[in-house]
Amino acid sequence: MNNITQILSDEHQYILKVISAALNECELIENGKEVDTVFFEKTIDFIKNYADKFHHAKEEDILFKAMLENVDGLHCNPIPVMLHEHQEGREYLQGMEAGLANKNNTSLIENTRAYGYLLQQHIYKEDNVLYPMAEQALSEEQKEQVNRLYEKADNAFNNLRNVESLKFV
Repeated sequence: MNNITQILSDEHQYILKVISAALNECELIENGKEVDTVFFEKTIDFIKNYADKFHHAKEEDILFKAMLENVDGLHCNPIPVMLHEHQEGREYLQGMEAGLANKNNTSLIENTRAYGYLLQQHIYKEDNVLYPMAEQALSEEQKEQVNRLYEKADNAFNNLRNVESLKFV
């Protein structure tokens, strides 16, 4: 049987690591540490390029589309909620960027925390609800196609950017 969600769950682990580091950094700033601009620049770059343009794109453009082909086989359709949360995360990311650019620590911390907490809950829902639904609902042929498309996306991303360079924590 083809597993089409393990690779996405594995990617979640990198995202959660960065979120944890960012949340910890927020606490340190509140306790008097100077803002580490380079850390936040790398965090924003990671979120933009790895979490969103790579990982979320694989979900939105590949997995969710395949699931929608089988929407009748799903006991409910959680995809609109997942898409909304992806968009909400992008808005928090813009707030992080603005807070960093404007040296507004309050905004930087608030948006970083909001992004982190949103994604922690979002990832939990995907790993424990959405992904098992996908594994159950999709046919073996659909799973093979999804895995081929993941491989194509992985290769394209790796050719554009060294994924390892994004994993900075």
